[in-house]
Amino acid sequence: MDASFNQCAQVSSLPIKLRTMRPKTSSLILSFILLSISLMPAHARLLSGEVHVWETQEITLQSSREYANPYAEVECWIELRGPDFKRRIYGFWDGERTFKVRFVATKPGEWTWRAGSNHADDEGLNGSGTFRAVEWSEEDLDANANRRGFVRVSKNGHALIYADGTPFFMVGDTWLAASTWRLPWKGAQAQQHYEPAEGISFEEAVAYRKHQGFNSVSFIAAFPNWAADHRGATFANRDGVYLRNAWEKFGHWAPNAKISTADGATTTAKDMHDEHGNRPFEVFEERDGMANFDRVNPAYFRSLDRKMQHLSGEGFVPFFETIRRDNAPSWKKYFDFNTSYSRFVQYLIARYGAYNMIFSGIHLDWIPENFSLTADEFNEALKFHLNKYGPLPFGQPYTTLIDSSTFKRFGHGDEAPWLNMHTVGNNPRNHAIYASLEELFRLQPAYPAANLEPYYTGWNHQINRPGGETPEENSERDNYFSRAMMYGSVLSGGLAGHVHGTAAYDLTSTGEPAGWRPHIWTALRYESGGQMQHLKAFVLSEGKRYQDLQLASHDLAPRSIPDALSDGLDGWSFLMRTAERDFALAYFENKALRPTLKGFKPNQRYQWLWFDPRVGAWNPPIDMTSDSSGAIKAPAFPKGKQQAAVDFAAKILLAR
Repeated sequence: MDASFNQCAQVSSLPIKLRTMRPKTSSLILSFILLSISLMPAHARLLSGEVHVWETQEITLQSSREYANPYAEVECWIELRGPDFKRRIYGFWDGERTFKVRFVATKPGEWTWRAGSNHADDEGLNGSGTFRAVEWSEEDLDANANRRGFVRVSKNGHALIYADGTPFFMVGDTWLAASTWRLPWKGAQAQQHYEPAEGISFEEAVAYRKHQGFNSVSFIAAFPNWAADHRGATFANRDGVYLRNAWEKFGHWAPNAKISTADGATTTAKDMHDEHGNRPFEVFEERDGMANFDRVNPAYFRSLDRKMQHLSGEGFVPFFETIRRDNAPSWKKYFDFNTSYSRFVQYLIARYGAYNMIFSGIHLDWIPENFSLTADEFNEALKFHLNKYGPLPFGQPYTTLIDSSTFKRFGHGDEAPWLNMHTVGNNPRNHAIYASLEELFRLQPAYPAANLEPYYTGWNHQINRPGGETPEENSERDNYFSRAMMYGSVLSGGLAGHVHGTAAYDLTSTGEPAGWRPHIWTALRYESGGQMQHLKAFVLSEGKRYQDLQLASHDLAPRSIPDALSDGLDGWSFLMRTAERDFALAYFENKALRPTLKGFKPNQRYQWLWFDPRVGAWNPPIDMTSDSSGAIKAPAFPKGKQQAAVDFAAKILLAR
């Protein structure tokens, strides 16, 4: 079957659409396609059959008959072939008889595809085509780093890179409900110097963080049964199965709640529909609002399509998660969990796997007895998915958000074969997490690692109180705690990058009282967010050399002040250094003591450069010489002399 091949305008759902049509395609669909083409500006067209590498393509298929439940009954795909590439790429159902397959060409050259399905007699799900992929210009690459190829693991296993080898250091923010109306898509470009305010749009939030140097945001694709209804934020059904353990919608009360606050009043859940009221799954209202996990609602995900495409166009690599763990108990109780959950995981991969992203198989921030499945149960489902569908087709990292560490929860290598990146997060949010990061760094084979839920600026919560402190939001101390975890996490081995967070992770939005978590536009203005760009500038100050850093904090003497709190964030020092001993990065918390650094080359000249992490400024280099044992006495702190009055970072270079 021949394929029609057209370049679409940038305002359409994807930059390029490859459409396969049955010979008897309806005139209505054909008219829509021709209308779309006629409205395209001339400059948006390319030669028929020519596409750019690493740019999302889409094939649309129309089934020749109806199915009772296309989401569960139909699997469609293309066999994609090109230079050094041969894989099956699965498609997804997009409503009625429409199925789509999204993919990218990974190298320039000639490519072919052939469509198929588990219904061989459905002519509408068959077809084939060819196209040619071409490189981007240098100007285009500079305009959007995603054109350099999807993020993958570096050769030594400890960091992330784009496909062309350019370093990718994740500078992320936490917008867990960004898939929903809470950061609404408005279809309008943000003003050049936009400042966060009430009524903020998704586009405005992205533009603001991009200006601050961010290249990633973390969010959850779907909150299946969270709604501001008459039920409590946390509630169980008559079988005693908890259906949700949701974030509260402050000021909205739930008379039928199962769990109450001390005064007997309980809030309902934050509502998590899209901008048009769509929810990700059908809902059994007669069964306490439980989601029907075997019937997806494509309209919800069409809203999410726009946001994923926008992030891609702005050069972002989102940390993209499936669901929050609290929906899993009912999924396991009332459905064939491994089959049903893996189907949803695959739906997300099919729909969004042709975008640059880091994929998270579950948001497992906490593993309570009633409100979650165990890590082992999720691991079994994700292994089931891997065995059935294979790994992500275009090589992006695959991990989960976790409490403690993914290694502690899932294991390593063959214990969790779907996982190729490790993380820590959520608890603890203080010195005690750094041993877990160092443990991850020492694993073999090496995987990249990052802290995804460190100290959250402005959040008054018991797990977010280093040393028992609760500083005023956006105060100097509050921003310091966030900053200390940025540098401490990376220099404990988290070379994949860092994810910033605030108390507005739930995206309390327009029309809602803030409660004990602030509005998103307030939290975006916290100073700690703007300081994330300085972390990236510090780490990449010698280009990709940071990827070769090794743990060296054991060579600091003293490593910490004598009375440093293990659950605090004061008085510790951090050091990573290359095996060649010619490059090192260090960080000194508030109250840290002036140390001696061991393990450098003996009797060699080095340059020491102080770095102010508040403003991203370098001090002039200080010439130093190691002694006969390779030890260097650190220079006096810029403030505090023998003991740091504020935190500072440093770079140590062998003099040339």
